[in-house]
Amino acid sequence: MRGTIAMTKPGKDVDKRERIVTRIARELRDGFYVNLGIGMPTLIANHVPQGMEVILQSENGMLGIGPYPVEGEEDPDLINAGKETVSEMAGTSYFSSADSFAMIRGGHVDLSVLGAMEVDESGNLANWMIPGKMVKGMGGAMDLVAGVKKIVVVMEHSAKDGPKLLHHCNLPLTGARVVDLVITDLGVFSIDKHGLRGMALIELAPGVTQDEIAAKTEATYRVALN
Repeated sequence: MRGTIAMTKPGKDVDKRERIVTRIARELRDGFYVNLGIGMPTLIANHVPQGMEVILQSENGMLGIGPYPVEGEEDPDLINAGKETVSEMAGTSYFSSADSFAMIRGGHVDLSVLGAMEVDESGNLANWMIPGKMVKGMGGAMDLVAGVKKIVVVMEHSAKDGPKLLHHCNLPLTGARVVDLVITDLGVFSIDKHGLRGMALIELAPGVTQDEIAAKTEATYRVALN
């Protein structure tokens, strides 16, 4: 697909979300097959850099997802894994969920962007449940982190009850040593999930200081700002 910039209403939260999504889009490469998780990651469908062609894949059996449809042109039969209406690109194909997961498990997806509740300095990811709360199931996240070539996590840097970048995840893991990059509202961290170089702060969001990052991060990391 060739992306276009989504139109959004002004506001602090919208500006932050736009900044994060635009940063995520820098991880795309021409010809990539990309799976987008539920929530903020789906906005990337409208932020693919001009002139770049990527193929968006959805676990529910769609390859070739286009940007969000404009109001009044929605097709209720065209939805992504988050049950949001989407558009289709020329050459879009449809298949069973089993075939979709065969694509994921077979290593044919280059990049997946997922939300998270916790990430730790070893690249462990917790994003599918909070003990004691009702959940529908783990969805496709466990397959994605096991089969996709690169995993990018996007999330708020901290929660009301404390940091989300930790020494060790407290919640049940979705996958162990699977995260390559974390993009938050405060900065960007790379993770050597093989354990040689650990976690590194590589970018700061506009107006954010290293002191603010340090105060809101439990994980041990080194500073390697670009």
